[in-house]
Amino acid sequence: MTEETTTLTGQAPPPVRDWPTPDLDGTAFDPVLADLMREGPLNRIRLPFGEGWAWLATRYEDVKAITNDPRFGRAEVTQRQVTRMAPHFKPRPGSLAFADQPDHNRLRKAVAGAFTVGAMRRLRPRAQDLLDPLVEGVVQDGPPADLIERVLEPFPIALVSEVMGVPAGDREKVHAWTRQIISTSGGAEGAERAKQGLYGWITETIRARAAGGDEDVYSMLGAAVARGDLAEEEAIGLAGPLQIGGEAVTHNCGQMLYLLLTRPELMARMRDGTDGRGELIEELLRFVPHRSSVGLARIALEDVEVRGTLIRAGDPVYVSYLAANRDPEVFPDPDHIDPDRAANPHLAFGNGPHYCTGAVLAKLQTELLLTTLLDRLPGLRLAVPADQVMWRKKTMIRGPQTLPCTW
Repeated sequence: MTEETTTLTGQAPPPVRDWPTPDLDGTAFDPVLADLMREGPLNRIRLPFGEGWAWLATRYEDVKAITNDPRFGRAEVTQRQVTRMAPHFKPRPGSLAFADQPDHNRLRKAVAGAFTVGAMRRLRPRAQDLLDPLVEGVVQDGPPADLIERVLEPFPIALVSEVMGVPAGDREKVHAWTRQIISTSGGAEGAERAKQGLYGWITETIRARAAGGDEDVYSMLGAAVARGDLAEEEAIGLAGPLQIGGEAVTHNCGQMLYLLLTRPELMARMRDGTDGRGELIEELLRFVPHRSSVGLARIALEDVEVRGTLIRAGDPVYVSYLAANRDPEVFPDPDHIDPDRAANPHLAFGNGPHYCTGAVLAKLQTELLLTTLLDRLPGLRLAVPADQVMWRKKTMIRGPQTLPCTW
């Protein structure tokens, strides 16, 4: 990365902007990101941790182009101290997030069968069976209830654990580890202890399932290692992010439910029937600011021109899916939730080869959570004023910490 990076027009590059990623309440859009979007399609940013600066792309078409372009790679990030949000950064071999082709397809193939549309269709009755007792417990105990604690947190954990093959007796400790890993509050030491616990457990589980034969992910990975399709360290690195994925569903759904509970017109639309629910859920997926700041960087593997700007080989590049989902050229009146959008090609689950492996599972969980809660809890509403809902702090995944409701 070089300071002499310039635009092709000979103009000086944009200034480096510090992005402190403040804690935000509610579903407010990050004001720093909003400023960056207004300033231009490509900016330079410096995040709280790591070293140096990085390019940031915010326009929809640029985000799609960069995430589909093999000239921007992820593997190189593991060898560098790139500016980043997370205080702890220790990627493991086998992580899909940092794999470039052809390794990416080889790794993804080992678990792809667990996340297909057909697999999710078969999983749906079991998912409903896991959700119903949680909601029934809320109904029986009566209002008020914290729906995060009672339903939105335990259900995704249980379902992801079901898909992964985590025994019931191990699920609570696995969840404690994953919750700490995505938090920024415990610093590098807390995250490292959690990673050691989780990845040690994953190692033992994969070794114990070398015979394979079952449809859970750990059995698939154990069998893949036994066949020689994956190295053991690759299987371990592949499993970790998949196990952690349930956390995002909890907090995304928490934001969606908060929006429904604070915007009566959206709640009425959701309750009207099944016809329009799918479109509204897709619009909420586009709208919710599901994470703080940005995710993982890419490195330019050669000089690349983007919108008249020369990104030099070695420069780190971030894309913002949140910004892309608010691009007015693609989504008219993007800050408005419009369930009737004629087209909604949002990027809530990413784009290109690194499109979220568990996207179909996440959509299944989201639909079941929202529809089951609204169907079983007539007159659902917040039990406290909206401005008294507590939101998560020091975290990479945004959402309400609690959601006290009555009905």
